[in-house]
Amino acid sequence: MAYVPLPALYFSLSSNFDSRTKHPISSPCTGFRKQRFSLFIYRSASVTFRDLDADDFRHPLDIQNTLLLRALPGLNNIGKALLGTVSEQIMLLENIGTSVLVSENQLPELHHLMVEAARILNIEAPDLYIRQNPVPNAYTLAVSGKKPFVVVHTRLVELLSRKEFQVVLAHELGHLKCDHGVWLTFANILTLGAYTVPGVGGLIAQRLEEQLFRWLRAAELTCDRAALLVAQDPKVVVSVLMKLAGGCPSLSDQLNVDAFLEQARSYEKASSSPVGWYIRNAQTRQLSHPLPVLRAREIDEWSRSQEYRSLLQRAIQVNTVQKV
Repeated sequence: MAYVPLPALYFSLSSNFDSRTKHPISSPCTGFRKQRFSLFIYRSASVTFRDLDADDFRHPLDIQNTLLLRALPGLNNIGKALLGTVSEQIMLLENIGTSVLVSENQLPELHHLMVEAARILNIEAPDLYIRQNPVPNAYTLAVSGKKPFVVVHTRLVELLSRKEFQVVLAHELGHLKCDHGVWLTFANILTLGAYTVPGVGGLIAQRLEEQLFRWLRAAELTCDRAALLVAQDPKVVVSVLMKLAGGCPSLSDQLNVDAFLEQARSYEKASSSPVGWYIRNAQTRQLSHPLPVLRAREIDEWSRSQEYRSLLQRAIQVNTVQKV
């Protein structure tokens, strides 16, 4: 049976979903190169954000669109009614029954990267599963009352370096740190349920879906910031986005982050005219994720901001005091 992910509880890093087709928009590369697992364990910067709060790095658009979701009447009650115990159990077993659970004695290198990223962001590490799938993707499932877990497709493991792989994990941790699961779950369920309402059901669902996707795109920008807090190198984060846009293992050593950032600036300039602005909005408004070039530009600009530098300096000061 083909695996069809249930969208209600998923936060995906790498695949865009078009609401018009309900299919992921991705371009997995056909080239394949065997990769040898290195015994070297990548260790990121020693900075740890002991007192980090989600609002310290949350993107302004995330804050704005979360408030809009909270304003939807009856969202919580309807969501809880539609998502029952049986549905939760089905989603849970579907994922953990077809993947490999990472632990200290099962893919320990990847386990270390997850634990370290969670420590830096001051959050409890969720379980991590590696799942066989040719589409590069990662997502998080948060079932109420149970420990959340992250699933990463094998294709994404093959595509990324270890530093970049930790960026993916940090991005998913950002969703958990910001409690994105609550609003994503309820809004998705409400949207799907609205289709069953006779007459105006489709119109209601379409309106809610647009609001949901607008929020999702903003939430992705927040989680890219969480990834930068862990990597503490914007080029590593941009490299992940570049590879998701057009990378494959056989071409990895030829990709250029600076050239991709220049491409992002070119897109921004081309879409700044009235016609370009209209085309850009038409191109993105029914996507669950911002375009990779836009995400790259956003994270590059935030890495230069006083807000990011202050966060990093605060963390450095905390760690200095603890060492003394």
